Amino acid sequence: MQSASQGPAAVLIGPPGSGKSTVGRLLADRLGLPFRDTDADVEAVAGKTVGDVFVEDGEERFRELEAQAVRDALETHPGVLALGGGAILHEHTQKLLSGHRVVYLQVGLDQAVKRVGLASARPLLVLNPRSRLRQLMEQRRPIYEGLAVITVATDGREPEDVAIEIEAAL
Repeated sequence: MQSASQGPAAVLIGPPGSGKSTVGRLLADRLGLPFRDTDADVEAVAGKTVGDVFVEDGEERFRELEAQAVRDALETHPGVLALGGGAILHEHTQKLLSGHRVVYLQVGLDQAVKRVGLASARPLLVLNPRSRLRQLMEQRRPIYEGLAVITVATDGREPEDVAIEIEAAL
């Protein structure tokens, strides 16, 4: 495993509903390492939920907080790190991820919709959730694929099986 100065043991990326938080916790447990989610970091700094940051402060402010959370976590967190689905849109974040063990959790639209739920409190999926999720997934897929060192399909699989596959690939 890497030392803290080298950053996280694994950085999980993928769209909403791909299982980053669920699989990340399981993987961290398997590796005996801490788990960290940058959305939780943003909420801690902002003192409110990600949804409230979007509504009250706007997406631009959220993305600033998110980029800082990712930067801090990549420098200090030795365990498994889950990034928000859109964190990879920030160019500086893409550069920072270079050289890290980035794991892209692939998920199909139908599975993502089931996992996220259409009555979701996710700010970017408010109006037409299924259509918006499809759009986000298509827009971000090339970035996810370009950043990934390891890609794991999650459709129809138990989170524990996904964690085992990632552990083996690391």
